[in-house]
Amino acid sequence: MISLNSIIFNGMEATPIDVQVQLSSGLSKPEFNIIGLADRAVKESAERIRNVLGALNLSLPPKRLTVNLSPADVEKSGSHFDLPILCGILCAIGVLPEEELSKYMILGEVGLNGAIVKTDAVLPASVWAKNHGLGIICSGDQGVEARWAGHDNILAPFHVLQLINHFKGTQTLSAPELIAPNTVLNTTVDMAEVRGQSAAKRALEIAAAGGHAMLMVGPPGSGKTMLASRLPTIMPEMTAEEILETSTIYSIAGQLGNQGLVSSRPFRSVHHTSSPVALAGGGSDARPGEISLAHNGVLFLDELPEFNRATLEILRQPMESGRILISRARRNATYPARFQLIAAMNPCPCGHLGNAAMSCSRAPRCAEAYQNKISGPLLDRIDLHVDVDAVNPWDMNKDDGTPRETSAEIRARVVAARNRQIARQGHVNATLDGAALENYAKLSDELTAFLNTAAEKMGMSARGYNRIKRLARTIADLRGAENIEMSDLAEALSYRPINRGKYGVNNK
Repeated sequence: MISLNSIIFNGMEATPIDVQVQLSSGLSKPEFNIIGLADRAVKESAERIRNVLGALNLSLPPKRLTVNLSPADVEKSGSHFDLPILCGILCAIGVLPEEELSKYMILGEVGLNGAIVKTDAVLPASVWAKNHGLGIICSGDQGVEARWAGHDNILAPFHVLQLINHFKGTQTLSAPELIAPNTVLNTTVDMAEVRGQSAAKRALEIAAAGGHAMLMVGPPGSGKTMLASRLPTIMPEMTAEEILETSTIYSIAGQLGNQGLVSSRPFRSVHHTSSPVALAGGGSDARPGEISLAHNGVLFLDELPEFNRATLEILRQPMESGRILISRARRNATYPARFQLIAAMNPCPCGHLGNAAMSCSRAPRCAEAYQNKISGPLLDRIDLHVDVDAVNPWDMNKDDGTPRETSAEIRARVVAARNRQIARQGHVNATLDGAALENYAKLSDELTAFLNTAAEKMGMSARGYNRIKRLARTIADLRGAENIEMSDLAEALSYRPINRGKYGVNNK
């Protein structure tokens, strides 16, 4: 019996798969069976492999060929089992050496002509193989992806013949070249392009500094989407750990592409027609959704009330825990989901509430019904609620000679504030909780009394109370201050929903 190594992923958790190939005599013609709880894509590999053997001028012997994918009680899915099964058969008929191939993790889809095709999850498979002392064999198109794991024992052939010739000694497959990730920030957009909106830009700076969620409310064309799209330009660069973790998610989702690692913070702009599965993840193979693809980056939801309410409610638990559990009939998968939510909405269906010249006769009842599409518990999890008024046409073209702040200038303050947080508690202020919150966002007796009075008058929940303290801590960090002061706390309170002003979003 031949035994080779492959792998499957259930969420971020790897399960090694033993690909066992056995030839049994007693038949007059070949018989090919794949067992071990394999799905349709795996079972179809039998026909692909028959054609590949024909392209190589090889044929199956007149015996019973059984391929077992062990452990048998774990569902196997994906076309990446083509290559390990084919290699196992080639070992069984004496073409390839089992002793050498058993030292590798093997994955890759095989075309009918013998070409080795890209598959998902090569990056995490390479990480797992490196940590367990195995080399990795994958498609030539993904050799660089496997190299990102820091692995140097990689074989990345483009065709099965190259792999055969390598082990026969007639050709040498060299390790893929390691290419440094491109960490250049997006310079096609800049905060300097935003006219006016000083209050919204200040709120964005606070959000970027502390990793806080933010909701912008304003009429159409006021610049909400423009502001949100520029948030990544003022955020700190990703750390090496964040790059690897985010890239792993994209690899599992099949979205890593040829650009290498995800080295810039993700910005996922989700359309309001997206389904709950698209947002949370799922499907038959429990793939990551948009909230996991936004991990370590920004999840932007425009036209927030237009989303299905059940879809929005999915956000509540991941916003607290930073991960999402996807439960399906045969598998449970957990993915990271530490995203920064930035949402935007019009104040009413027509978007002109408060504008005497344009608002409809149904105001304010239409606005209340529109805003009530968003649940109170979700709003309570959003730290900053900001009015984004329409920009005066005269201000659009006014130039008083004063230079507007660039993204680089704002980003310098954000990075300095983030560095203070990392040095102090090891993570951003948005995730402060429990004893750490009490220790690092400590208030004086005077400030505690002020916050208690404000919370009581505003009907603030315990969650909202703690979020005010986190927000005040971030504002103090932007000042470079050790202690929270009254101005920090007052500014943090101004961002709560009860202060929505003329747009009237209720703290339901």
